[in-house]
Amino acid sequence: MSDRDGIFAGDDPFAIARAWLAEAEKSEPNDPNAIALSTVDADGMPNARMVLLKEIEEAAFVFYTNYESAKGRELADTGKAAFVMHWKSLRRQIRVRGTVTREEGPQADAYFSSRSLKSRLGAWASRQSQPLSSRGALLAEVARVTARHGTAPHRPPYWGGFRIVPVEVEFWADGAYRLHDRFQWRRASPSDAWEITRLSP
Repeated sequence: MSDRDGIFAGDDPFAIARAWLAEAEKSEPNDPNAIALSTVDADGMPNARMVLLKEIEEAAFVFYTNYESAKGRELADTGKAAFVMHWKSLRRQIRVRGTVTREEGPQADAYFSSRSLKSRLGAWASRQSQPLSSRGALLAEVARVTARHGTAPHRPPYWGGFRIVPVEVEFWADGAYRLHDRFQWRRASPSDAWEITRLSP
């Protein structure tokens, strides 16, 4: 019997991640697709925040944001990111590190169109991560962009997706007496084959 059966079975980390997320969607009460995204600024100072992962593709993880936000600028500057996805209900987590590129084509347009109207207008109104004088000022800007864009706003040029292509993916599951199970998929570059290693807890 393989040492990597059950929830860790298989050689495709994206398939395993999709399976874990699908399981979490049945038990996690809020935002099972939330990830803690980490970036680094120009001074090397790390930054972290929660965002929603919107797709696990065949070879990448995709989320959407304002390109002019702090995370957008940091991702553009370094081209690298890391995230952790943690589910308390399952006592599992996935850690990912990799390179980042923009998704600003038809796929981003389609996702933007699928959002609620208020969320689309909010994307136009918010200068994400920039100083804001008051909530009233933000609501006034929402009213202004609503009058301008109506009920069918297109995707702002400064808003779109980021695709993380991992060079490292780790799957972690809680174990008795803190003897957790950890398996790491690692490769030198996205064109290389994965090496799979069990890690000590």
